[in-house]
Amino acid sequence: MTIRTATPEDAACLLEIYSYYVTETAITFECEAPSLSEFRSRIENTLKKYPYLVLEEGGAVMGYAYSGVFNPRAAYGHCCEVTIYVDRIAKGRGYGKILYKALEEALKPLGITNLYACIADPIEEDEYLTRDSENFHRHMGYVKVGEFHRCGYKFNRYYNMIWMERILP
Repeated sequence: MTIRTATPEDAACLLEIYSYYVTETAITFECEAPSLSEFRSRIENTLKKYPYLVLEEGGAVMGYAYSGVFNPRAAYGHCCEVTIYVDRIAKGRGYGKILYKALEEALKPLGITNLYACIADPIEEDEYLTRDSENFHRHMGYVKVGEFHRCGYKFNRYYNMIWMERILP
């Protein structure tokens, strides 16, 4: 297993992982998968300031995690938003935990102490969204700090959104 910094050349395989979540789940509130050039641009823009990590096993990308601006105002400079996606065929193997731990270690030298995760949350669990992401983040030491009701609309139904926070030791 290898964890490395993503490159723009990873865009196609990372987009393949992400596209499943866009089209088949409510985990992301994006309703159409971005183009390859848009996804490549997202990677390039993130890497200007923040880590963007890829986990590979046996030469295949199994997941990725990255961080980004929580709020652009200077006083929030020690905070960031974190995001993670694991290939659906690789769920349950511990890759998410490994990626998040590596991301935390990459963020510490940048002076980041506050991590925030914006998570789609079902009003009632359904075939598109469960509470797995919330449970995963809780297991990783995040606590729920906010909830927005019926703010996402996808698959002809409404979903909530929650914010979870982790303060790095």
